[in-house]
Amino acid sequence: MNSSYKNSPYPFKSLLTTQNIVLASIGWGVLALLYFLLFSAKVPGANGVESRAEWYVIGTNIFEAVAYLGAGILCLRNWRSPQIVSSRKVWLAIAIGMLSYFLGGIFFGYTEIVLKEEPDVSIGDVFFVLSYISLGVGMILAVAARRINLEKWQWLIVLGIGVSGSFLAWWISMHQKTGSDELLAQILNWFYIVSDVLLLIIATTVLLAFWGGRVAQSWRMIAAAAFSLYIADMWFKYAQGPNYQSGEILEVFWVFSGVLFGMGAALEYDASLSRNRRERGRKRA
Repeated sequence: MNSSYKNSPYPFKSLLTTQNIVLASIGWGVLALLYFLLFSAKVPGANGVESRAEWYVIGTNIFEAVAYLGAGILCLRNWRSPQIVSSRKVWLAIAIGMLSYFLGGIFFGYTEIVLKEEPDVSIGDVFFVLSYISLGVGMILAVAARRINLEKWQWLIVLGIGVSGSFLAWWISMHQKTGSDELLAQILNWFYIVSDVLLLIIATTVLLAFWGGRVAQSWRMIAAAAFSLYIADMWFKYAQGPNYQSGEILEVFWVFSGVLFGMGAALEYDASLSRNRRERGRKRA
C-alpha cells in the first residue's frame, strides 16, 4: 500500500495517506461495533415499556452519517482525479449514492429523533431511492467497462447468490409486520427489496470480474460494502413492526457499508497514483 500523496491537490496531504484513511476507517468501524454491542440493550422507561436511550440512537445516526459522508468525499476525490484507473463516471455515480444515503439518513434520524414520528414514507426516501439508483449505475458502469470473461463456476456462484438473496428477500417481504396499506409505501418497499437483490448480484459479478486485477483490492471492498448494505437492509425489513426501535446490533452493517465504500475509494486512488508513477518511470527509462 503506497502512502505517498505528493501529487494530491488537497490540503493536509500528509494526513490523507491511504494508510491513515484505511486505519481511520477500520477504527471507525470497530468503534461502531463496540458502541452497538455495549449500549444497544433496552432499558425500562417511565411507562414500563422497554426502549433504547435517545442518546444511543443519536450515536448510531452519527456513526452512520460520518461513514457515508466520508465515503462520498473520497469518491468525489476519485471522480476529480484524471489519473483514476476506473472511469470517473463510476466514482461520480457512487459518490452521489453515498452522499444521497448520508442525506437520507439525516432526514430519517430527524424524523425519528426530533419529530418522534415513524411514517411509512418520508422525504428521506427520496434520497434513499436516488442512492440505490446511483450505486446501481456506478457498479454497472464499472462492470461494463471491463471485459467480463467469467468461468462457468463463477457464473454459478453469481446465480447461486442471486437465487439465495432473492429467496431471502421474498421470504422477508412475505412475513413483514408493517401491514401498511399505502400504495406508495408498498411500491417503495418492493423497490428497496429489488434494488438490494440487484446490488447483491452486481456486487458478486464485480468481485469476480475484478479478482486478480490491478485494482482488485479496492473492488473487493466495494463488493463487501454492497453485501453489508444488503444484510442491514434485510434485517431492517425483517425487524420492522409496531414495536420496532432503531439500534439493533445488525444495523451496524450500515456503518460497515459506508466504511467499506470509503476504503475502496481510497485504495483505488492509491493504486491509480502508483500506476501513474510506474508509467512515468518506464517512459524516462
